[in-house]
Amino acid sequence: MAFKRVSTLIFLLPLTISACGIRFSSEQDADRLVVYSGRSESLVGPIIEQFEDTSGIRVDVRWGDTPELAATLLEEGANSPADVFFAQDPGGLGAVIDMLQPLPDEILDQVDVRFQDPHGRWVGISGRARTLVYNTSSLSQGDLPTDIWELTAPRWDGRVGWAPTNASFQTMVTAMRTVWGQEDTLRWLMAMQANHPIAYEKNTPIVAAVGAGEVDLGLVNHYYLYRFLQEEGEGFPARNYFLQGGGPGSLVMVAGAGILDTASNPELAEQFIDFLLSRVAQQYFATQTYEYPLVDGVVTARELPPLAELNAAEIDLADLADLQGTVALLREAGVLP
Repeated sequence: MAFKRVSTLIFLLPLTISACGIRFSSEQDADRLVVYSGRSESLVGPIIEQFEDTSGIRVDVRWGDTPELAATLLEEGANSPADVFFAQDPGGLGAVIDMLQPLPDEILDQVDVRFQDPHGRWVGISGRARTLVYNTSSLSQGDLPTDIWELTAPRWDGRVGWAPTNASFQTMVTAMRTVWGQEDTLRWLMAMQANHPIAYEKNTPIVAAVGAGEVDLGLVNHYYLYRFLQEEGEGFPARNYFLQGGGPGSLVMVAGAGILDTASNPELAEQFIDFLLSRVAQQYFATQTYEYPLVDGVVTARELPPLAELNAAEIDLADLADLQGTVALLREAGVLP
């Protein structure tokens, strides 16, 4: 299992081994928290380390894609060593919702009800908007569509990058199914396929490809661009365009966290999630990863349009749980093998 510091743990702590995995004894788990993170180490590793430094709690992280970790949790069931699932999107949390325990009101009350599970089993940590990133050398904002349906027009043939295996893309498609219905979503996917989009593994290479002129625009989350601008300067020839049409292409998602029913250390897990909602952590997400903070009073990065000004799709985030149905539809459309 790909836990951070696992070699140290093997030498220092005796193990209890079952047929389904490895579990540490409860006594030796007392100051140790296991987090399954569908968020990348480059994005959230620094704030997790800060939690360790300030709390004295040891955090072992299993990194992976959100759908992969959700599937792992379902397979492990009650034998999972995880205390917390820190997911990239509500879909991953919804996939394991029956494995999560209700969070205390002290945590839930910090975040608007729009950004949490209606039954309080997960809470949003940071906001992420879907956007188009476009090459400023080949396109102006006047050239861009107002709605993602327009990307199926012949003029966009071979010019669009997307990441069908990425959790955020799949969550957007789940939103399409919720808003448009199954049939119209399938029509969009097949029309996009007929327009020969270029597939990438995730958001970062899409932004790089747009900047390099390999594609003219891409479907991504908003914050990836700002890491390129930070590293390469304002001359990097790509910018975000927030769709004005309102539909699923304007989806505002959240990364969120929940505590497993079988958590060995639910109290430590609560401390961890509470820290992620602290002003220190929320300001980190706002200024270091360029995401939208979800706690009142935290300043959004000046480069971002205010969350309230986005023409976001009106959708209950709890309705984005059916990732399996989305994957099946992507396969039916020939987008996934």
